Amino acid sequence: MTTDTRWKGLARAKQQAILDAIPAKWRIQEPIPPAADLRDCTGTYIQQFLTPREIEMTESDAVSITQHTTVGLWSAVDVTEAFCHRAAIAHQLVNCLHEIFFDEAIAAAGVLDQYFAQHKKPVGPLHGLPVSLKDQFHVRGVETTMGYVGWIDTFEGVKGDARARTFESELVKELRNLGAVLFCKTSVPTTLMAGETANNIIGYTWNPKNRHLSSGGSSGGEGALIALRGSPAGFGTDIGGSIRVPAAFNGIFGLRPSSGRLPYEGVANSMDGQNIILSVVGPMATSARSLKLLTKAVLTQSPWKYDPLVHELPWRSSAERTVQELIDGDPCALTFGVMHHDDIVLPQPPVRRAMHLIERVLRRRGHQIVNWRPPPHDICLAIARQTFQSDGGEDVQAHLDLSGEPPLPQCLISKSDSLNARQIAALNVRKRQCQKSHLDYWNSTSKLTSSGRPVDAIICPTAPHAAVVPGQFRYIGYTSFVNTLDLTSVVIPATYASKLLDRPEPRDPASFMSHEDMEIHSDYDPLIYDGAPVGVQLIGRRLEEEKILCLAEYIQAFCVEPFMSAEKTQVWGC
Repeated sequence: MTTDTRWKGLARAKQQAILDAIPAKWRIQEPIPPAADLRDCTGTYIQQFLTPREIEMTESDAVSITQHTTVGLWSAVDVTEAFCHRAAIAHQLVNCLHEIFFDEAIAAAGVLDQYFAQHKKPVGPLHGLPVSLKDQFHVRGVETTMGYVGWIDTFEGVKGDARARTFESELVKELRNLGAVLFCKTSVPTTLMAGETANNIIGYTWNPKNRHLSSGGSSGGEGALIALRGSPAGFGTDIGGSIRVPAAFNGIFGLRPSSGRLPYEGVANSMDGQNIILSVVGPMATSARSLKLLTKAVLTQSPWKYDPLVHELPWRSSAERTVQELIDGDPCALTFGVMHHDDIVLPQPPVRRAMHLIERVLRRRGHQIVNWRPPPHDICLAIARQTFQSDGGEDVQAHLDLSGEPPLPQCLISKSDSLNARQIAALNVRKRQCQKSHLDYWNSTSKLTSSGRPVDAIICPTAPHAAVVPGQFRYIGYTSFVNTLDLTSVVIPATYASKLLDRPEPRDPASFMSHEDMEIHSDYDPLIYDGAPVGVQLIGRRLEEEKILCLAEYIQAFCVEPFMSAEKTQVWGC
């Protein structure tokens, strides 16, 4: 058997095993229409496969679910079965799952129901809440492939390792302690280092709102599953935008916390040991308040006692209260820095409209807006790119070589010369200097605000485009600067691309700021993009999760919800 035949056989067998894990009663019997006939498979399309009771449960956010499960109004088993059913349908529509363990989840939910019946109280604040996980987290009894064919039947590529199917990531243990029900793991791109989700096991993960387009990456399966309400909330990881890009592309919320806030211990990763820019764990959900629920809950577990890289920093209610007092003040004393573009790539029309929409509503509510003009972002971008290539692509290639599978074109890592110790030290110095220059700039904005305080938060695009056509994700600059600076960032859904409102505009060739700017401008097709979600970033200083999550709830309530149906977008779009 040739190497080529062997890896393809392993991939096909794994793909079939995922499908076989879906109960026969939950399999779609009729052929699924192609994207040309069924662009949007959310809402009424997926609802046709569910009961009214299942729709009620699965279209509740995580906070509403726990308000029912922690007081015994809904049983954990009923909620878990509803989400397992919907997740099974979601996978058949968009290829978003890597691991299915519904039976184990329903059994775990039954134990929670027994506990509640006996003790008349919940196990914890997440009692009975189904939580999905990106396929980097190790769950007892479940495989982790991370999209690599060579990781099938191994532990992170090592055959015969005793930890296979027995080891659990620290976050997984903490979620169990909190009463969460883990039920599936979601798709990732091979190598993780991609803005689209595709691998040689399950193929391409499509965008539920527009199946011509990408779900983003690398937490693309998580984003797609939550967008289809196959999960109320889950966890992804982010080293260059891997939580925020899928959140923006799928019309959901996602938090990229600063490094050291949530536990990463025991999570599989690419380029493990690279510590110039650290990957971080963060929640993804259908509401901002759900992000806060999960973050607060995990911090109650004192993760710094079990992960040596986590700061001893419990949830700070005082910081939350301070922000709320500013919001409730008359006049409101909040100031937002708005960055419409980064001087490298001008966003496409749907993103520009989303930015203007958010800015306009914030102004109407009395907030001060400052034009955000930080030190050049090309420095941040160069540091990120050098970091991701620091080992010359050796780690990625080694894991591809385990099976002989080829790399996919979406991967942002290529073969290059690796950096030596002296070069890595110099890169760390450059990063520190870059962080210092941005910190000084942020502090200097106190001279521009009526309050005399520096800008409270930044609003900027998440990407220069809405969810992209496969193969057209070209630019990480709008997210990677946050990773280089280690800032806190939440993605907030803002609107949908509209073929009527977002028409292409001709540009003078001399106006292009970069080659990527020209390419991304030429990529835009309003007919293809129509209906694609657009999300923006709300960015705070390092370790400002409490403040930014509080602001995200406020912006969702007053600046987003009035505009997030297609009909209202047509009326209110800027």
